[in-house]
Amino acid sequence: MSIPLSEQLRPRNLDEIVGQDHLLGPLGFITSIIKSGKPLSIILWGPPGCGKTSIARLYAKAFSMRFETISAIFSGIADLRKILKDSDDTPLLGTSVLLFVDEVHRFNKAQQDAFLPFLESGKLVLVGATIENPSFYLNDALLSRVRVLSLNPLNEAALEQILSRYESRRGQLNLTPEARAYMLSLAHGDGRYLLNLVENLKGMQHTGEVTLALLETSLQVRAPLFDRGGDQHYNLISALHKAVRGSDPDASLYWFSRMLAGGEEPLFIARRLIRMASEDIGLADPQALVLAVAARDAYEMLGSPEGELALAQMVVYLALAPKSNAVYKALGEAREKAAETSHLSPPPIILNAPTKLMKHMGYGKGYAYDHDTPQGFSGQNYFPNDMPRPAFYRPVERGFEREMKKRLEYFERLRQQAPHDRETD
Repeated sequence: MSIPLSEQLRPRNLDEIVGQDHLLGPLGFITSIIKSGKPLSIILWGPPGCGKTSIARLYAKAFSMRFETISAIFSGIADLRKILKDSDDTPLLGTSVLLFVDEVHRFNKAQQDAFLPFLESGKLVLVGATIENPSFYLNDALLSRVRVLSLNPLNEAALEQILSRYESRRGQLNLTPEARAYMLSLAHGDGRYLLNLVENLKGMQHTGEVTLALLETSLQVRAPLFDRGGDQHYNLISALHKAVRGSDPDASLYWFSRMLAGGEEPLFIARRLIRMASEDIGLADPQALVLAVAARDAYEMLGSPEGELALAQMVVYLALAPKSNAVYKALGEAREKAAETSHLSPPPIILNAPTKLMKHMGYGKGYAYDHDTPQGFSGQNYFPNDMPRPAFYRPVERGFEREMKKRLEYFERLRQQAPHDRETD
């Protein structure tokens, strides 16, 4: 059986791990653990091909520990119990066994609980690897017993180190500068994928200089990194939302395009654009919500790819629209006040009185019909009588909300005037 090149060139010591200096540099967290001489249980959280498995192996080697490994994809609770039982029966337990669990997030919460007594007693050191956010996939009991360490995708410099290391051991690839840059870009931060590309290139048995044109026709372009059910789904929509909120149409289009290229459902993006129109633009541009709904409808009518242009148009419109979260904040404050004062009844003056009893109790007595006043505004109190009048909506000096602020101030002046003075302003 042929061993993959990525396995053949796996780092032999922690110094050969690239791109993770925040963990393995002189002041890195893993470096400090090793210097302390006391291994800790850790969760390695990072994208594919960033070195999680290699770090786990070399972490065990640094402490001269027995290295056991299981994958949550292929292993179940029975495999887990067998390893844990073997660990329990091993002499000189202490820190002699390190269990590496790949894809640890795939274990359910009950399976994760199986680790707890062994971690609590110190009979086992756990190193888990995951591409998913541990906060969402690991239970609190397990998280309280481990340290979560975040790994970076490999940047161009780190990928270049991997490529150079291959060439120093196996010979030059004879790539032109353009071809080399293209190969690094295809890896998308994944060292394993880069070595797979190298393996594919060597399999071509091409003699002479390797050009960009040759690579473009010979190497398969990797699908964009995106997981509709995982962190990328939430990270990218968050990036789009914040770029729109930050009035950056170019960044907004970039993240919009990243999501589409990764296979995101366009209607999900359309729904989020409608939310942005209400949350971040609001009454600063009342047309934003109308147009966002229209863009959603246009996509539903046209489908992909034609309908995506309507969504892109909406992305740019929202990014350049005046921004206000005044209504969003006002609703939040109103909800808090409503919860605090839910025991208070509406003032009797604004209650309907469909029965004689209710009329006798004063319901609706003294109510002024606003349309019968000169300004169409009576200035009556519509809050509970025992509740001081709050001010929730505070429009900003941007876009159409400037006009809303003028209206608000106009009605406040009328409200403060005596009833006989309300006929003139």
